[in-house]
Amino acid sequence: MVRCADESLYTGCTNDLVKRVATHNAGKGARYTRSRLPVAVVWSVRVKDRSAALSREAKVKQLTRAQKLQLAAKKKRTR
Repeated sequence: MVRCADESLYTGCTNDLVKRVATHNAGKGARYTRSRLPVAVVWSVRVKDRSAALSREAKVKQLTRAQKLQLAAKKKRTR
């Protein structure tokens, strides 16, 4: 999950997080993030395969903004 310059949150999945964030910040990522640059990672999790990643992404997208912010805050404390 990344936080955009306008403080909105964007959730996606990738197998190379560093490259994906660089792509977003170069203006070549998702249409949503192109007009909200720069983006910064606020939460990420490793999973075993693409299927698990897509499932986790769908679950995160169903969360409210407040729940996503709690998730990001919790993850930051454990890093």
